Amino acid sequence: MYICRALLKHDYCNFSLTILEYCSPDKCLEREGYYLKLFKPEYNIAQDPTAPMSGRKHSDKSKQIMSDAQKKSDNSGRFKKGQPKLEGAGRTSQVIEVVDLQEKTTTTYDSIRAAARALKINHTTYC
Repeated sequence: MYICRALLKHDYCNFSLTILEYCSPDKCLEREGYYLKLFKPEYNIAQDPTAPMSGRKHSDKSKQIMSDAQKKSDNSGRFKKGQPKLEGAGRTSQVIEVVDLQEKTTTTYDSIRAAARALKINHTTYC
């Protein structure tokens, strides 16, 4: 967020992006570490590219917030035992009823996408 605030405060035209070096993927972290030590960039939070939390610790308040969130979470974000894993977005489809006011008929679809396909409209369009 620090870089975001700086960009908004000082305007984008006062910042630049420069490729310092091309290297193979297996050398990226090593070279990133080299340039972090060389330039000591102001807007880089992580001082060690291989361990972004290295040298930093969560505050007691942050720990308590994370603990409380886990306690409220049912089964820590995992699927409940005995329930099948859902495909796609991980949530059930919403049943949609489409009412034709002229014909006075109601058609039920299993999902918004199914209704959109039948009506030949984009699924993000709300009528």
